[in-house]
Amino acid sequence: MTSMDIREILEYLPHRYPFLLVDRVLECVPGERILALKNVSINEPFFPGHFPHHPVMPGVLIIEALAQAAALLSFKTQGNKSDDKSVYYFVGIDNARFKKPVIAGDQLLLDVAIMRNMRGIWKFAGKARVGEQVVAEAELMCTMRAIP
Repeated sequence: MTSMDIREILEYLPHRYPFLLVDRVLECVPGERILALKNVSINEPFFPGHFPHHPVMPGVLIIEALAQAAALLSFKTQGNKSDDKSVYYFVGIDNARFKKPVIAGDQLLLDVAIMRNMRGIWKFAGKARVGEQVVAEAELMCTMRAIP
């Protein structure tokens, strides 16, 4: 089981501010699961527009944070890193559910487990929590594709 700080995360993911949504990896068991952390700050660029009178983290960004954690898990499982010749894409999102709003000051825990990997398509079960409360969950399918 390994952890990762932001410097190592930046080596694996191509995302950068304002779209990097993983701050730390608390646990990673390659081939199995990952537990990552996103600190949600009032300084997030989406809060002024979503919503000015009641700022909440957009659900699609919670799903994106789960996908970034999933990408880290797949890279660690395969023993490789992101490069400028390929991109890691969503190919499906199933059973997405949003159970509670995520607000500034929350620590979003991203718990993702590999369900299967067939012919280069990875399927993950993801749950986002604040403390012990599940705030969102989804099954994610992703794949790596060469950039033409």
